[in-house]
Amino acid sequence: MDRGSLRGIARPKPVISLGAGLTLGLTLLAFGAVMIGPYNLTPGQTLAALLGQGDTQAQIVVWNIRLPRVAAALLVGAALAAAGASYQALFRNPLVSPDILGVSAGAGLGAVAGIFLSLPVAAIQASAFVGGMLAVGFVILVASLVRNTDRTLTLVLIGVVIGALAGAATSLLKVMADPYDQLPAITFWLLGSLAATTTEDILPTLPMVLIGLVPLALLRWRINVLSLGDEEARALGIDVSKTRFLVIVAATLITASVTALAGVVGWVGLVIPHIARMLVGPGFGRLLPTSVLIGAGYLLVVDTLARTMAQVEVPLGILTAVIGAPFFVWLLARGRRGWS
Repeated sequence: MDRGSLRGIARPKPVISLGAGLTLGLTLLAFGAVMIGPYNLTPGQTLAALLGQGDTQAQIVVWNIRLPRVAAALLVGAALAAAGASYQALFRNPLVSPDILGVSAGAGLGAVAGIFLSLPVAAIQASAFVGGMLAVGFVILVASLVRNTDRTLTLVLIGVVIGALAGAATSLLKVMADPYDQLPAITFWLLGSLAATTTEDILPTLPMVLIGLVPLALLRWRINVLSLGDEEARALGIDVSKTRFLVIVAATLITASVTALAGVVGWVGLVIPHIARMLVGPGFGRLLPTSVLIGAGYLLVVDTLARTMAQVEVPLGILTAVIGAPFFVWLLARGRRGWS
């Protein structure tokens, strides 16, 4: 790594105006999302309802239906984008996404098991969270037992294996599930959705996401050093194994939390960090907040389309794939070569 590359990571760029613009845009998107739906509201009605004034029905729609869903979309999009940026920086690979270590497959298996056992919604979300954390925990445990190999490559390969096993177990439960009751619920959950999201669903998820984001923000300079390579990081005094473990745990906690809330939502953690990196560069101190803001806005737009573009709600996973896949190809076609 030459000095020019190091300066590209270490030198701050003026991003205050960009951050302010993204924040303002996100606020306008959220206000517009609250207005749009089967029961359309004017800007005046929306503002009055937010202030607890005006039409009673409008207040019920805004506070009980629209706001919880908008808040959930912002939270899930921001969390997945932050986790994706963290994993890509940690593994030094722009093709890495938050489910690289099997967290989404594990969370999916946990949720499917909960639906199969006819558990209540809160228990299904809890089993999804536990399943995601256990999957990654098992990956880390097995990787620690493998010696004399590249640790990063070992983690990725074991993550693929655990994800495949969890996927096979999920398929088995789908075959055994009641085709008239359980199977549709399983299929819809695995495709991702924020339908019927309430404030009670968001409250336990928000602190888990914040707990995961705090160490990522505090470790931003160490993550920058890790992106130079393990040998360079050790030479600069970084405990590579400990830092990698902390980043993986924090990013996994974030991903498992929002996957338990929204189901499996792909492409956000893969595409959004690329867009943020094009705007502010690879420095993690700037990349993380930019990814959070763009990810929140992106999933808010996708969720608004999902609930308004057709008479039946379109699962989030379908829309994120339809929008994200061609956009990602376009990014690759016009992007610069190399990691930075």
